[in-house]
Amino acid sequence: MNAKLLAFLLVVLTLTFLAGCTPGSGRYDASSPAGFLSGIWHGWIAPVSLVIGLFDNTTRIYEPNNTGWFYDLGYYIAIIGGFGGLSLTRNKLKRKEVRQVYIETRSS
Repeated sequence: MNAKLLAFLLVVLTLTFLAGCTPGSGRYDASSPAGFLSGIWHGWIAPVSLVIGLFDNTTRIYEPNNTGWFYDLGYYIAIIGGFGGLSLTRNKLKRKEVRQVYIETRSS
Protein backbone atom coordinates (compact mmCIF):
# COMPACT_ATOMS: atom_id res chain seq x y z
CA MET A 1 0.00 0.00 0.00
CA ASN A 2 1.27 3.44 -0.86
CA ALA A 3 2.53 5.41 2.18
CA LYS A 4 0.65 8.55 1.13
CA LEU A 5 -2.62 6.64 0.84
CA LEU A 6 -2.06 5.04 4.23
CA ALA A 7 -1.33 8.44 5.82
CA PHE A 8 -4.46 9.91 4.20
CA LEU A 9 -6.63 7.06 5.48
CA LEU A 10 -5.15 7.46 8.95
CA VAL A 11 -5.97 11.19 8.97
CA VAL A 12 -9.53 10.56 7.77
CA LEU A 13 -10.03 7.84 10.39
CA THR A 14 -8.68 10.08 13.14
CA LEU A 15 -10.88 13.01 12.12
CA THR A 16 -13.91 10.73 12.00
CA PHE A 17 -13.11 9.50 15.50
CA LEU A 18 -12.69 13.04 16.78
CA ALA A 19 -15.92 14.21 15.17
CA GLY A 20 -17.90 11.96 17.50
CA CYS A 21 -16.43 13.68 20.55
CA THR A 22 -16.85 17.31 19.57
CA PRO A 23 -18.64 19.85 21.77
CA GLY A 24 -22.25 20.56 20.91
CA SER A 25 -22.88 17.04 19.62
CA GLY A 26 -25.84 16.56 21.98
CA ARG A 27 -24.01 14.23 24.35
CA TYR A 28 -24.32 16.62 27.31
CA ASP A 29 -27.41 18.31 28.70
CA ALA A 30 -28.47 20.14 31.86
CA SER A 31 -28.83 16.90 33.84
CA SER A 32 -25.36 15.60 32.87
CA PRO A 33 -23.08 18.53 31.99
CA ALA A 34 -19.53 18.28 30.68
CA GLY A 35 -16.93 18.28 33.45
CA PHE A 36 -13.20 18.81 33.91
CA LEU A 37 -11.99 15.88 31.79
CA SER A 38 -14.39 16.78 29.00
CA GLY A 39 -12.99 20.31 29.14
CA ILE A 40 -9.48 18.94 28.66
CA TRP A 41 -10.60 16.81 25.72
CA HIS A 42 -12.55 19.66 24.10
CA GLY A 43 -9.55 21.97 24.50
CA TRP A 44 -7.25 19.49 22.78
CA ILE A 45 -9.57 18.97 19.83
CA ALA A 46 -10.61 22.64 19.54
CA PRO A 47 -8.77 23.16 16.21
CA VAL A 48 -10.45 20.07 14.74
CA SER A 49 -13.81 21.21 16.11
CA LEU A 50 -13.31 24.58 14.48
CA VAL A 51 -12.74 23.01 11.06
CA ILE A 52 -15.70 20.64 11.48
CA GLY A 53 -17.83 23.59 12.63
CA LEU A 54 -17.24 25.29 9.29
CA PHE A 55 -19.28 22.54 7.62
CA ASP A 56 -21.63 21.51 10.45
CA ASN A 57 -23.67 24.16 12.28
CA THR A 58 -24.23 21.95 15.34
CA THR A 59 -20.53 21.56 16.17
CA ARG A 60 -18.92 24.09 18.49
CA ILE A 61 -15.44 24.45 19.95
CA TYR A 62 -16.86 24.90 23.47
CA GLU A 63 -19.60 22.86 25.19
CA PRO A 64 -22.39 25.15 26.42
CA ASN A 65 -23.75 22.50 28.85
CA ASN A 66 -20.83 22.38 31.28
CA THR A 67 -20.14 22.40 35.00
CA GLY A 68 -18.74 25.92 34.91
CA TRP A 69 -15.39 26.76 36.41
CA PHE A 70 -13.97 23.21 36.37
CA TYR A 71 -14.84 22.71 32.70
CA ASP A 72 -13.24 26.06 31.89
CA LEU A 73 -10.12 25.11 33.85
CA GLY A 74 -9.73 21.86 31.92
CA TYR A 75 -10.39 23.59 28.62
CA TYR A 76 -7.79 26.30 29.19
CA ILE A 77 -5.21 23.84 30.53
CA ALA A 78 -5.53 21.85 27.31
CA ILE A 79 -5.44 24.92 25.06
CA ILE A 80 -2.36 26.37 26.75
CA GLY A 81 -0.62 23.06 27.38
CA GLY A 82 -1.30 21.55 23.97
CA PHE A 83 -0.31 24.50 21.84
CA GLY A 84 2.42 25.68 24.18
CA GLY A 85 3.99 22.23 24.13
CA LEU A 86 4.20 22.33 20.35
CA SER A 87 5.88 25.71 20.54
CA LEU A 88 8.49 24.48 23.00
CA THR A 89 9.28 21.51 20.77
CA ARG A 90 9.79 23.74 17.76
CA ASN A 91 12.09 26.03 19.74
CA LYS A 92 14.19 23.05 20.88
CA LEU A 93 14.58 21.85 17.30
CA LYS A 94 15.52 25.33 16.10
CA ARG A 95 18.12 25.73 18.87
CA LYS A 96 19.58 22.33 18.02
CA GLU A 97 19.92 23.33 14.34
CA VAL A 98 21.55 26.66 15.24
CA ARG A 99 23.96 24.90 17.60
CA GLN A 100 24.88 22.38 14.90
CA VAL A 101 25.56 25.15 12.34
CA TYR A 102 27.67 27.00 14.92
CA ILE A 103 29.77 23.88 15.60
CA GLU A 104 30.22 23.23 11.87
CA THR A 105 31.34 26.80 11.12
CA ARG A 106 33.66 26.86 14.10
CA SER A 107 35.42 23.63 13.12
CA SER A 108 36.06 24.72 9.52
